[in-house]
Amino acid sequence: MNTFSIIIRLVLAVVLGGLVGQERENKNRPAGFRTHILVCAGSALVMTTSEFLFSRYNEFTNLDPARLGAQVISGIGFLGAGTIIRQGSSVKGLTTAASLWAVACVGLAAGTGFYEGAIAGAIIIYLTLFLLGRFGKAIERRASHLTVCLDLEDKPGKVGEIGLALGKCDVSIRNIEFIDEDESEDKLVSIRLTLKLPRGVTHDMVLDAIRRIDGVHNVEAV
Repeated sequence: MNTFSIIIRLVLAVVLGGLVGQERENKNRPAGFRTHILVCAGSALVMTTSEFLFSRYNEFTNLDPARLGAQVISGIGFLGAGTIIRQGSSVKGLTTAASLWAVACVGLAAGTGFYEGAIAGAIIIYLTLFLLGRFGKAIERRASHLTVCLDLEDKPGKVGEIGLALGKCDVSIRNIEFIDEDESEDKLVSIRLTLKLPRGVTHDMVLDAIRRIDGVHNVEAV
């Protein structure tokens, strides 16, 4: 392992990490272009360091060149956890967290000089994010979705009544967001529901089902 080989490995890690990071950057994800480059280049540096230590001290003691790389795989979890955001009942950022973990593996492959695996892995990761992302959106468009804003009396069990009424129509609640509270004597709470409708269930059917619930006011689709 010479200086030129080290530079090639690190540069390759930067290019491949940037390739994946650019896709995340275009979608305004928490971890984008620079983050993926740093993770991939850092992983490559860890492996080159591990190989350097193995070649230099192998004659004096037993060394495991894969030990540092294993720590990267387990340690990248804290960075991925920082990209995961919970919004109501939905969780976002799992794909970006997975891409960080995957790009760390690409960096490890580049750092060991496994160029074929690093390049192939980066291409597969990029195509998975880019092409399958579009495929997933196409599937989502086929399913009917509805966002409803309404005012609800601040009484126990009212949200449960809405869920029960929607459940009878096989409508699933994807997210519930409490907007604000009305300071009037009626004590109304404004909420926004994100719903997924099965085939055969129209928006009007869902709105009528919600309006029939006692204590629900000002039901509007947005």
